[in-house]
Amino acid sequence: MSDKYNVEAAEKLAKEALYLPVSAAVPIYEQLVLTYPTTAKFWKQYVEAHMVQNNNDESKQLFSRCLLDCLQISLWRCYIRFIRKENANKGIEGQEETKKAYDFMLNRVGEDIAAGPVWIEYIAFLKSLPVHSPQEESQRMIAVRKVYQKAIVTPTHHVEQLWRDYENFENTVSRQLAKGLLSEYQPKFNSARAVYRERKKYVNEIDWNMLAVPPSGANKEELQWVAWKRLLAFEKQNPQRVDNTFANKRIVLTYDQCLMYLYHYPDIWYDYATWLAKSGSVDSAIKVFHRALKALPDSEMLRYAYAELEESRGSIQPAKKTYEGLLKDPANTTALSHIQFIRFLRRTEGVEAARRYFLAVRDSPSCTYQVYVAYAMVAFCLDKDAKVAHNVFELGLKHFMQEPGYILEYVDFLSRLNDDRNIRALFERALSALPPEKSVEVWKRFTQFEQTYGDLASMLKVEQRRKEALSGTGEESASALESSLQEVVSRNSFMDLRPCSSNDLDNLVRQEWLSKNIKKKNEKNSLSNGAAQTYKASSGLATGSNQSTKVIYPDTSRMMVYDPRQKPGASAPEVSNSATLSSLTVPSIVGGTSNSPNDILRAASPALASFIASLPAVEGPTPDVDFVLSICKQWKPGTISKQTQGVATPSLSDISGLNKSHLVPNSSAYKLTRDRQTGKRKHFDRQDDNDVVSVQSQPLPKDVFKLRQMRKGRSTGSQTGSASYGSASASSGDLSASSG
Repeated sequence: MSDKYNVEAAEKLAKEALYLPVSAAVPIYEQLVLTYPTTAKFWKQYVEAHMVQNNNDESKQLFSRCLLDCLQISLWRCYIRFIRKENANKGIEGQEETKKAYDFMLNRVGEDIAAGPVWIEYIAFLKSLPVHSPQEESQRMIAVRKVYQKAIVTPTHHVEQLWRDYENFENTVSRQLAKGLLSEYQPKFNSARAVYRERKKYVNEIDWNMLAVPPSGANKEELQWVAWKRLLAFEKQNPQRVDNTFANKRIVLTYDQCLMYLYHYPDIWYDYATWLAKSGSVDSAIKVFHRALKALPDSEMLRYAYAELEESRGSIQPAKKTYEGLLKDPANTTALSHIQFIRFLRRTEGVEAARRYFLAVRDSPSCTYQVYVAYAMVAFCLDKDAKVAHNVFELGLKHFMQEPGYILEYVDFLSRLNDDRNIRALFERALSALPPEKSVEVWKRFTQFEQTYGDLASMLKVEQRRKEALSGTGEESASALESSLQEVVSRNSFMDLRPCSSNDLDNLVRQEWLSKNIKKKNEKNSLSNGAAQTYKASSGLATGSNQSTKVIYPDTSRMMVYDPRQKPGASAPEVSNSATLSSLTVPSIVGGTSNSPNDILRAASPALASFIASLPAVEGPTPDVDFVLSICKQWKPGTISKQTQGVATPSLSDISGLNKSHLVPNSSAYKLTRDRQTGKRKHFDRQDDNDVVSVQSQPLPKDVFKLRQMRKGRSTGSQTGSASYGSASASSGDLSASSG
C-alpha cells in the first residue's frame, strides 16, 4: 500500500486474500495485522484460513498473538469453535479443556454487551456433559446455576432471555427452592436490565468496524473519540452499583476495547494507565505503558509519563533507561531530552551528576540555548548557587549572543538578583550585536526595565533610541520617530492599571496601526490610478472633467452593429456586417457629439421598431423593471405584410416619449434601454422578412391590459412624451387591477 494506513486499500487486500491459497495469502495477512494489530476481523479471517486447512499449530500461534489485544466477541467465539473442534474426541480431558476455554473467555469478555450468546452456549455445553451418578448430576446443576446467576446480572443483549431460561431451570430442578432463589435475584436482574438499556445508548454510537488509524482530525474520528469517552465515563460511574472489583473489570474491558479502535491516540493510553494507578493497580499501569510505548514508540509524552510513574514508585533504573532511550540516537535527540534528563539526574543522583552531564553535552549540536538556561536555573533555584548560574549564562553568551530569547532569560536572571548595573550592560552588549529586525523584543524589554529602574530622563532616552533603531525595520515605519500618546500610557501604567479606559486604549492601538499602514495605502492608490490612466490612454478614449480614473472603458472602435435580420449565408442587408459603431458616429456616454438616434434605429428590424413604438411614454432614463416586464409578457410580435416590406422603419420622432425614456440627462449622450431588447432576440432571429407585419395590421387583442396599453400608446404617439414615470407606474397598477 502506498499509504500505510489507507483503509480502502486494506479492505481491498483483505477481500483479495479470501480467494487466494493460504500459502499465497499469508504475506497479505501479515501485512494487514502488522499495520492494524488490533483489528479483530483481519485476525479472524487469517485464523479461519488456517482452520479450513486444519493447520492447528498455525491457528494456535495466531490465537496467542491476537486474543489478548482483540477483545471482540466474534474472534473469541472463533477461538471457542477451534477449541471444541480440537477436543471433540478427547473424552473427559477434552471436556475439561473446553470448559477452561469457556471460563477463560468469559473472564475476559463476559462483560461485553454482545456476550449473551456465549453465556447461552456455555450453559448448553454444561447441560450436555454426561453424568454417571447422582453426585455428578448435582455437581452439574450447581455449575449451571452459578453460570446462570452470573449471566443474569450482566447487562447484555440477551439478559431477558437468560432470565427466562433461568426461571425455567430453577422451576425444573425444584419449585420450592426456585421461589427463594428467584426472589433473591429478581432485583439484581432488574438492575442489570436497566443498566443494559442505558449502556446500549452509548454502545450504539460506536462504529465497531472502524480500523485503528492515527488521528487525522476527521469528523468521524472525533465522533468516535467522543463516543468512547462517553462510554468510559458511564462505566466509571458504576451505574449498577456492584462491588469495585466487578466494576473495575468492566472498565478495564471498555478501555481495552477502546484501544482496539483508538490504538494511535496517546491520551487514551495515558488515561488508562493513570486510572489503573489511581485504582491501586500500579503494576497493571506499568504494563499498559509498555503496550503504549510499543504502539507509539515515537511519543515523547508517553515516555515522560512512564518515566514519572516509575520514578514515583521508586524504580529509578527503569526511569533512567527511559530517559536514556530518548538520548540514544544523536540525530533525533532534542534539547528537551537533555533538559529533562538533567532535571532527572538532579532529583535522583544529585548536583554532580547533573553538572557532569551538562558539561558533556554542552558542545553537542542538539544543545541549544534552552539547555544552558535550564541548567543555570537548576543551579540557581535548586542548588541555590547564583555564581554557578551566572557563569553558565556568561558561557552561553559566547555562543548565543544572536538569540533574543537567551538575552531576555539572562535579563530575568539578573533581575532576580536586582543587579541593574549588569542588566544595563547586558542590554548595551546585546543591542550592539543584534541586527535591528531581531532586536524588537530586546528594545521593548529595555524600555520596560528603565520604566522600573530608571528615572524620567533615562526612560525618554531609551525610548528615543528605540525609535531610531527600529525606524528602518518592518516593525515600525519612519513615522515611528514621532511621539505617540501610547508611550505615555506605557510609562504610566502598572500591572493591569492604566491611565485610560479600554476604549481609549483600543482607539490608540487602532490609530497607531492606521498610521503605520497609511503610506502603504497611498502607494497602492497611486499604483492603481496610474494603471487605470495608462489603460485609458492606450484605448484612445476621451476623458471628461467629471470622469473617474478608476473606470476602465471598452474600445468602441472594435464593436459591431447587431442586425437581427442577417442570416448565415445571406446577402448583406442594407446595413453591412462590417459596419462599426465608429462609422455610425456612436456618441460617447461621457461627452462629444452624436447623430440622431434615428440612424441607429434604421439598423433595427421592423418588428423591434414596432415594439418600441407600442411602448407607453415613460419619463426618466430607467423605467420600472416590473412595468417593462409586464408589457413584454403581454406583447406578441406579428408579421408584416408583403406590401409593407421595404418601408422605412419608423423614425425616433414617431415613437412617443422616447426622447425622455431613452435619453441620458446629458444632451450629448444617450443609451438604449436594455430591458426593451433582451429576451426577444432569439424570437426575432427566427422571423423572416416575409413573416413580419406592422402593429397596425394586427387584430385587436382580447386581453384588456394589452388593449389599454395599445390605446395609450396610440393616443400618446403624437405627444412629446411629457407623461411622468410616476403616472406610468400608477396606470400600470390600475390596469393590473382591472384586468384581474
